[in-house]
Amino acid sequence: MDKKVNVKVCLGTTCFVMGSANLQELIELVPKKYGDRVDVSGVPCLGLCSIDWEFSKAPYVKVNDDVVKEATVEKVLAAIESHLK
Repeated sequence: MDKKVNVKVCLGTTCFVMGSANLQELIELVPKKYGDRVDVSGVPCLGLCSIDWEFSKAPYVKVNDDVVKEATVEKVLAAIESHLK
């Protein structure tokens, strides 16, 4: 059995302002495309921008343990595809 891919979209203030609001479409798009092989959820904060605020690459999304910086729907879908292979 294939392992499930977990996707966590950061909805913290910085990520939200920097575009994670646009990533919410993943919550509808991913189940249609991948069924129950991929689990998508919004999380209050991944804490990633605080590591290096000045050079923050928000918004952040975690696909399993991989961090997608400056996340877009396309980048996240590509990361999901690579984990499903």
